[in-house]
Amino acid sequence: MKKFETQSKEIEIFTFGLDDVVIENSTSNFVEVYLIAENIEEQHIQYKEEYNLVKIQFEIPENIPEEKVFRKFITERLHRASAVIKIPKNKEITIFGDEINIESKSYKGDLNIYIEKGILKLHTIYASLKVKMYAGNLYAAVNKANIDVVSKTGKIKINDNLVEKSYKKKEEKSGEKISINSIKANIFLTTQ
Repeated sequence: MKKFETQSKEIEIFTFGLDDVVIENSTSNFVEVYLIAENIEEQHIQYKEEYNLVKIQFEIPENIPEEKVFRKFITERLHRASAVIKIPKNKEITIFGDEINIESKSYKGDLNIYIEKGILKLHTIYASLKVKMYAGNLYAAVNKANIDVVSKTGKIKINDNLVEKSYKKKEEKSGEKISINSIKANIFLTTQ
């Protein structure tokens, strides 16, 4: 676990080496990072702050077995490591990753997510959201916001109604923007 205080408004999280990340609202002014891993002695949480930006990443060594063991394709990517990150509200969070499952427990700040593939459970979106992903599933509930969603070959469902390839909604009284761009992801949004 690492716990630190920051005045920076932007936080970048590099999820390489993790299977899952959970973002929660912190009840204090501290950023708290909890790493849950199979082999905790060899894994480290690294963070540095520069130019009003905090960068958080994880050093997780690849498990290389002495003998080649047959594993099913689905388990090949598992690192058996996940993180829970508690962040004070109103910070801008940017998450980078390859194959990663991300859960945001209704974080009250801007979220930017750039991943290859994964399952995103974002609960209620209270600020702006920008997602670029190749494949996977995204679930979110959206308050009043300007919405722009594109998925070239994936499904888009808005309030249980299937939409073809793209969906746009302009909200006059809101400055919040929801932008989701994908090639193959299935996107499920509930709007209010």
